[in-house]
Amino acid sequence: MQTIKQLWQRYQSVISYLIFGGLTTVVNIVVFWLFNSVIAWPVWLANAVAWFLSVLFAYITNKLWVFDSKTPTAGAVIREATSFFGFRLLSFFIDEAIMIIGTSVFHGNSLVVKIIDQVVVVVLNWFFSKLFIFKDRT
Repeated sequence: MQTIKQLWQRYQSVISYLIFGGLTTVVNIVVFWLFNSVIAWPVWLANAVAWFLSVLFAYITNKLWVFDSKTPTAGAVIREATSFFGFRLLSFFIDEAIMIIGTSVFHGNSLVVKIIDQVVVVVLNWFFSKLFIFKDRT
């Protein structure tokens, strides 16, 4: 039990990120599937809606439970959220490129391409969050 506790303390940020990153990925994939397969929106538009809703979910969960970010003022929250969405916007362009190339050029199944795409995006977003957004500001 002590070993598990030590591992949790040492890797809490990474483990939490994997859990909430996984949930964010589920939100992204389900919303994408709903808008692309059920409502029949184009890949790029369904992907954009999925991106926005999953990034909103990710910001809240990352702030509260992954990086335990303390922002004492409204200005600090705005700067942090702007940074978060800004870096996620960078990964959004990579996300869109993978989706468009994967479905249009390689004619891959949109849901399969989306799942592969999310692996790349989750890794990029962890580095952006850890290194630039929720870094220790003390």
